[in-house]
Amino acid sequence: MTRSIDAVRIIEAKRDGNELDDDEIDWIVDGYTRGVVPPEQMSALAMAVYFRGMTDREIARWTAAMVDSGTRLDLSDLTRAGRRVPTVDKHSTGGVGDSVTLVLTPLLATWELAVPQLSGRGLGHTGGTLDKLEAIPGWRADLDATARRRILEETGAVICAAGADLAPADRALYALRDVTGTVPSIPMLAASIMSKKIAEGTGALVLDVKCGSGAFRPDRADADELARVMVAIGTAAGVRTSALVTANHTPLGRAVGNALEVAECVEILDGGGPPDMVDLTCALAREALAAVGVDDDPRERLRDGRAMDSFRAMITAQGGDPDAALPVAAHTEELRAPDSGEVRWDALGVGRASWLAGAGRTRPGETVDPAAGVLLHRVEGDPVRAGEVVATVHAGDAGRVPAALTELASALEIGAPGTARGPAGVVLDRRRGW
Repeated sequence: MTRSIDAVRIIEAKRDGNELDDDEIDWIVDGYTRGVVPPEQMSALAMAVYFRGMTDREIARWTAAMVDSGTRLDLSDLTRAGRRVPTVDKHSTGGVGDSVTLVLTPLLATWELAVPQLSGRGLGHTGGTLDKLEAIPGWRADLDATARRRILEETGAVICAAGADLAPADRALYALRDVTGTVPSIPMLAASIMSKKIAEGTGALVLDVKCGSGAFRPDRADADELARVMVAIGTAAGVRTSALVTANHTPLGRAVGNALEVAECVEILDGGGPPDMVDLTCALAREALAAVGVDDDPRERLRDGRAMDSFRAMITAQGGDPDAALPVAAHTEELRAPDSGEVRWDALGVGRASWLAGAGRTRPGETVDPAAGVLLHRVEGDPVRAGEVVATVHAGDAGRVPAALTELASALEIGAPGTARGPAGVVLDRRRGW
């Protein structure tokens, strides 16, 4: 006898704190993706999950149902120079000044492995990897499966947009959660992230789970729980998964924006760059390499030019010109220190200032200004004298500068020596599923 399942009973079960079984989860995820379950019912369920949560088994099944809503790529037979290579990927939960992916992806590709990095665009105060790379003339994010595989085999690294065939349930559910106040739900946030990563076919995955004001989950305990849940999901799906919980109370690096962050990444690939960015990139690289059984020093490959060569090859393969000049803002305005002391920056405020300058968007599909953003001349813990320049706002539209400058000023605090909280990117915890 065929079992009868309906949305109302599923909503009531979760409302009352009960655990949903596999059939109920499969049915409602599939039904909403196909338009059989209406938005008001899925909204009610999302809110019930927000307050009642899910067990690890429920979250793993929910993630699997979203993966099964589309295509799951198989990269197990991927080759480079005629030899099969393991695949490894990285995901960040989003932060301010976080352009690690632009360095880490080509860096990892200098070993005999492949990095299929499917990335997204920025929304709100956090930047998007694709928006940053599109500041490079000619570079394109939209690649079909054939092009992605070819570039991976040729260069070992690709950064591109996920195809419409990967986890379509996630796109439908995220749009709903975005307008119902349920985006921060840890079970649904974890399932959203992991469904795309599992669907892309990577064999190993390292997660950068951020906490602090620049993160979507500012609280350390929430970040720890999100890391635990995502590692459990990946492990259940057969992906070697680990997570680093890292600090984002203050911006990572000195640049916040699109072209500004690309320029900073090029500096790192050339053997320089801000120490906090370099340290976090290398920490994530070591974790990713460990997941595929490699024990090596990533710093050497930043210093000796191999990572830069890999970056240039990746950019060229995706239509970009690594030698082209990056966009430059038509208008800049300096922020000066109001007092003498030690600099402290609030990551959220700096991110919002960059967004107000034109580097971000308020809705999906909106155009961003590739040259807009904020460049910090003094970072957390640096000493400063009253009147010295601490940051510069960059904008293509002069009308955006005053609001951005006001927001940036509110993100700055000048304290007594010894009051700074330390740099961004510090690894606070590590979880491994292998």
